[in-house]
Amino acid sequence: MPNPVAYMMLMLWPFVCVALFARLSPRHAIIWGILGAYLILPPVAEFDLPLIPSMNKDSIASVATFLGCILIARQPVTMWSRVWPVRLLLLGFVLCAVPTVLTNREPLVFEVLTGSEPIRFITNHVPGLGLRDMLSIMIGQVIVLLPFFLGRAHLSDEAGLRAIIYALAAAGLIYSLPSLFEINFAPVINIFIYGFFQHDFNQMIRNGGFRPIVFLPHGLWLAFFMATALISTAALTRASQDAQRLKWGLATVYLAVVLNACKSLASLLYGMALVPVVLFLRRNTIIRLALIIALLAIAYPALRNLGVVPLDLILERAESVSAERAQSLGFRFNNEEHLLERAHLKPWFGWGGWGRNLVLDPETGMIITVPDGAWIIVFGTFGWLGYIAQMGLLATPIIMAALYARKASPEGLSGFVPPIALILATTMTDMLLNATLTPFTWLCAGAVMGFFERQKYPDWNRGRRSLFGAGPAIGGKTQTEPRRTIL
Repeated sequence: MPNPVAYMMLMLWPFVCVALFARLSPRHAIIWGILGAYLILPPVAEFDLPLIPSMNKDSIASVATFLGCILIARQPVTMWSRVWPVRLLLLGFVLCAVPTVLTNREPLVFEVLTGSEPIRFITNHVPGLGLRDMLSIMIGQVIVLLPFFLGRAHLSDEAGLRAIIYALAAAGLIYSLPSLFEINFAPVINIFIYGFFQHDFNQMIRNGGFRPIVFLPHGLWLAFFMATALISTAALTRASQDAQRLKWGLATVYLAVVLNACKSLASLLYGMALVPVVLFLRRNTIIRLALIIALLAIAYPALRNLGVVPLDLILERAESVSAERAQSLGFRFNNEEHLLERAHLKPWFGWGGWGRNLVLDPETGMIITVPDGAWIIVFGTFGWLGYIAQMGLLATPIIMAALYARKASPEGLSGFVPPIALILATTMTDMLLNATLTPFTWLCAGAVMGFFERQKYPDWNRGRRSLFGAGPAIGGKTQTEPRRTIL
């Protein structure tokens, strides 16, 4: 159980956001309000409030940063797009709760025969969904999108994209220190500070050593974050000159060593494959590669349904690397099969919440499957409508980048769009295995999408009214730069 320090930190984060917006520029306050919470606040701990979804470190950071932007920095946040496919995806993402609830009104009832005398039935049930659930889901979906809106409004210019890459690189270098401590001693920092271990400790033991976890939900999350930080340092190496290039080149080598020590094969493969891409390939080529990766990730459920994905071959290759990794991957595939079978019973709008999307024991109603990948969780909960809306919002910035790259010269494309697009595509791929979608991912997606909206509509955010104010987000008279910034 989390200790009082864990809950105190969650309650204090809105005040941290107030201080960030009071002292930093809006773009830096937004970045560190979201990224800092993800890396520092306790996982698992949450406040269970009526009507709205449980408030954990992700939702608290999103809401606090959003309110800090409009109330402290006095910067508007537009919550609509001039690109009509994006409008449809936004509506689908929020309103998918309506058909999901309407098609899941019935409770799931289980009668268990006891072996005690006298013999009797005990009835267990999973509740059906109602209006309260519909409102809660819709509020939760809007909260998820807040970083997306913030990135689109305030990080979608060259300086904002550069700030994202700098922040990822700097955060990776800083976070490597507690990570190295846990690699060498044990993953105990969360225990010491917040009073609990956030996952199964045995899963943090690998190859006779430890996986670091620090304050993230799992060691795989930390390894993937290090992979994104490594890609960022590689991007800064390419964008820098002379002494700065040497500095970031050394940082890239250092983070590559740290990533290897995190003992996550998938994240290590991401780093090994993508760092040379970022360093040496042309910008347009990087974006095309990101597009291919993203489209393959989106198509994965359909490919699984058609039996095209060679699961046996993948397991054989994993077995040749490590029997332990092959066993873990086989467990994931087996769970996916069972969860897909249940999802196919309600393929369009899913099963909704309360664990209805999971495979339940037919006699007791107890959960007998463990969902790992974010895609199967969304697909089982909201069906094809929710899945297409979520993955579409993540992929649309990459698609827009690819369309722009076909028409414009490479010089007209920001040098920081390709690495961020590649990070987005890699996250979508990792979501097939893990639930590694974070508020910072949404922030990056919004920033890239806003960049290309600006190219198509130069006045898209100038003088237009938003839900929370009017005026330009960047480059207009209402934008102010405080005296102090970081990075």
